[in-house]
Amino acid sequence: MSQPPSRDEASSVPFGSFVALDFETADPGYDSACALSVIRVDNDEITTRRTRLIRPPRLRFRFSHIHGITWRQVQDCPTFGQCWSDFLPLLDGVRFIAAHNARFDQRVLTTCCALAGLPAPDLPWLCSVRLAQRTWRLRSNRLPDLARHLGFPLKHHDPESDAEVCARIVIAVRALQDSHRSPSVSPLLPRL
Repeated sequence: MSQPPSRDEASSVPFGSFVALDFETADPGYDSACALSVIRVDNDEITTRRTRLIRPPRLRFRFSHIHGITWRQVQDCPTFGQCWSDFLPLLDGVRFIAAHNARFDQRVLTTCCALAGLPAPDLPWLCSVRLAQRTWRLRSNRLPDLARHLGFPLKHHDPESDAEVCARIVIAVRALQDSHRSPSVSPLLPRL
């Protein structure tokens, strides 16, 4: 059974627009992105979704058994460098990037940008695994377990579904954060 979060634990998410993203990779290399989904959130509502299959630099797929994506599906798709510009408008004006196990997705994004000769976004990252650990203290913080706990549908390892559940985790924590505010004291607002 989860414990309710304290005010400090539920106050760690900045307000403002953000994106949640999820990569799927063909193999253990951080350069092997084969799918990307970016979900934009404005005013705690999902406003834009963009998902693309990506042709990775190698033909061999080692993780098809996890996400179901094969070389045959991506062989005629654009490379990361060719499609990244399609995602950039979603990042305009956002405060941060959220991902479930953000360290992995940040490494994939940074590596793919570097190999394409493109700058990586200069934005803070928020990890929904860590956020969930601090907020709900569940036995497991795997995405399927969190989706089940929060009542969100999930098709695990589908990048759009994974990114959407990550976004909804952040929104749920913001709702808790908002419920802990009082007019006189708030950990996020200066005292008057």
